[in-house]
Amino acid sequence: MKSIADKENMATINVRKKEVARDPDHCDIPYYVSEFVEREVGNDYDSLRNLDNLVDKLSENKRQLEEQVLTVSSEVPKRIQNALKNAEDSKKSLSQLLEEETLLSSSIRSHLLKAQPWMEDLDVLISQVEEIERHLSYLKWISRIEELSDNIQQYLMTNNVPEAATTLAFMAELDIKLQESSCSHLLSFVRSTVKFWHKILKDKLSSDFEEVLTQLHWPFVGPPQSQAFGLAAPASAPDIYNNLEMLFCQLLKLQTSDELLTKPKQLPEKYSLPPSPPVILPMQIMLNPLQKRFKYHFTGNKQTNVLNKPEWYLTQVLMWIGSHAQFLDDKIQPILDKAGSSVNAGLEFSRGLVMLILEKLAADIPCLLYDDTLFCHLVDEILLFERELYTVHGYLSSFPSCMHILSEESCFQRWLTVEKKFALQKMDSMLSSEAAWISQYKDITDVDEMKVPDCAETFMTLLLVITDRYKNLPTASRKLQFLGLQKELVDDFRIRLTQVMKEETRASLGFRYCAILNAVNYIATVLADWADNVFFLQLQQAELEVRAESNAVSKLQLGQLASMESSVFDEMINLLERLKHDMLTRQVDHVFREVKDAAKLYKRERWLSLPSQAEQAVMSLSSTACPMLLIFRDRLLQLEQQLCHSLFKIFWQMLAEKVDVFIYQEIILANHFNEGGAAQLQFDMSRNLFPLFSHYCKRPENYFKHIKEACIILNLNVGSALLLKDVLQTASENEVTLKPNLPSATAALNELGVYKLAQKDVEILLNLRASWPNTGK
Repeated sequence: MKSIADKENMATINVRKKEVARDPDHCDIPYYVSEFVEREVGNDYDSLRNLDNLVDKLSENKRQLEEQVLTVSSEVPKRIQNALKNAEDSKKSLSQLLEEETLLSSSIRSHLLKAQPWMEDLDVLISQVEEIERHLSYLKWISRIEELSDNIQQYLMTNNVPEAATTLAFMAELDIKLQESSCSHLLSFVRSTVKFWHKILKDKLSSDFEEVLTQLHWPFVGPPQSQAFGLAAPASAPDIYNNLEMLFCQLLKLQTSDELLTKPKQLPEKYSLPPSPPVILPMQIMLNPLQKRFKYHFTGNKQTNVLNKPEWYLTQVLMWIGSHAQFLDDKIQPILDKAGSSVNAGLEFSRGLVMLILEKLAADIPCLLYDDTLFCHLVDEILLFERELYTVHGYLSSFPSCMHILSEESCFQRWLTVEKKFALQKMDSMLSSEAAWISQYKDITDVDEMKVPDCAETFMTLLLVITDRYKNLPTASRKLQFLGLQKELVDDFRIRLTQVMKEETRASLGFRYCAILNAVNYIATVLADWADNVFFLQLQQAELEVRAESNAVSKLQLGQLASMESSVFDEMINLLERLKHDMLTRQVDHVFREVKDAAKLYKRERWLSLPSQAEQAVMSLSSTACPMLLIFRDRLLQLEQQLCHSLFKIFWQMLAEKVDVFIYQEIILANHFNEGGAAQLQFDMSRNLFPLFSHYCKRPENYFKHIKEACIILNLNVGSALLLKDVLQTASENEVTLKPNLPSATAALNELGVYKLAQKDVEILLNLRASWPNTGK
């Protein structure tokens, strides 16, 4: 009974507990108290025995909390009092600082008022001191220059020319340092002093240097025998060479002052010559006699100065460069190296002579600009000169050259015009030649793979020559203009080929038509090869930069150019490829029409009544197929001989594709076949048609997939055909009932070797079989 009462009491407690938990906001006992009791007591009756401990624990916690509250309440006022005291102390300190600041500020103002007159007097004194210092510095500079001038005079009086040259070089450096000064009179004094001593030293050293060069028989303009002393070693040679080295080095020291005082000759800015330092002073002296000879022979009214013979002075300069090269390398270059100079003696000598050429060209070109023959001859000679200058004598592209003169606007436009005129004339002559469409390598099998007609090869040679002529132009913009000319010529030649092709359209299998097709293919192939050439890749980059600046193309085109997906010749290549495809299509259509005409009898063959293979001793070709196969044989042989390999390959593959569809649609699907008819069709195709193409590929049947697979279906034995028909029918029914089972039908066809034909096509072919056994269905 007791246990039952306990259970009822506990149930009552649980109910109350649930009510408290259910609505804690409206209960007399706070929620957190009920939670605490639930957590500490819960449903465990035995835990009620620990209530005394729990009460003691809570009492202890209460006592500790009360102590903390008392401690805090007693400490907080003390802290507040300390904070207030600190604030009062800070306020007093701040007030003291403010009073001190006021006193100090007043004292400073009073001191500044008293010191103002002293400051004004001091400013005057400082200005006077600075002015005296400037005067002193001015006088020091004058004294320094006079001292250097006196030193040079003393060195010259004692014949110590090397030290005099060194001192003059130092004076010239001082002149350069003073360039930013506003003391015009000082600058004038220094410059005049440098000029005075420079002239004396230069005259003396030049005279001595020229005397040494004369002893060496410089310049070497006579026959080789007269040049022997320059490179040989007679008894007096060591002294002469020592003097040569000494004077050369002393003249080098005058280089700085010479550049200050001598203004080099400059061609007009329209020629856009690259900046280059003046020729070093000793080399100028060495060049003087050659310059005099050049001007004597090639200026004025001399018989050697004629506009129609530019090769005379161009060749003369090349001869001078060649005849002096060894002496410059063996004797002068070691002197420069020893002096620590970076100048190359041979290139410096060449640069000085080339400047004579540039001055001559700048004077002559305006006189012959509108005479096509003379101008074209001049350009040819300049290009030959430049080629030898760069390849033989190692001239640098960073130096001024004849191409800078030809790049001047009026001259360059004239060059473009003349180049185009003569190129068009050459195109006219090459196309009107009797041998225009004949390959000059026709009798050499290994060389004549492309079967290129003479006109196409001559045209590409013309373009290549034009490239060689302009590839050394100094600026990318000029090169791009020539590239534009080449594109114009390619397009013009394509149009001419198209016109000739249209005249030959009726004979699309004729020799000339095939020659035109070979020409188009050859030009497109060569242009595609050129597109990967470094020179044209650089032009592509230059064109990309120009177009990007002018916003002349879309971002897509810019991206293609930048990623090298396209080339500078893409537009031309695409037009040529289109023409090639049209011409090939016309040839294929022509042969296909002949095949269709020859296949008329074959289409009407009695496929339903042909004897079976067992009834024939030997299978033979259908007589009605002979005309069609003869057409194939003759045309393939003809075009194989007339077209290059790549074109012929495209031709027979296009033809095979059309014939495959034609025979499948017009002959196979248009007839019904008994067993003998199907066997005959397969024999005609696999043993006669396919082998015609076996010379050009290993598995020709792969190019006639419709025919090959149709023959497989038509020649299945009856059992296999019935089974296949059943599989296809089942697959179709499953598809209708939304239970697709196509993989099984596809697998069955693939097992038979049928991949091209669709399921419906196979069903049609099965229905073309004439004889089916009676299965009772």
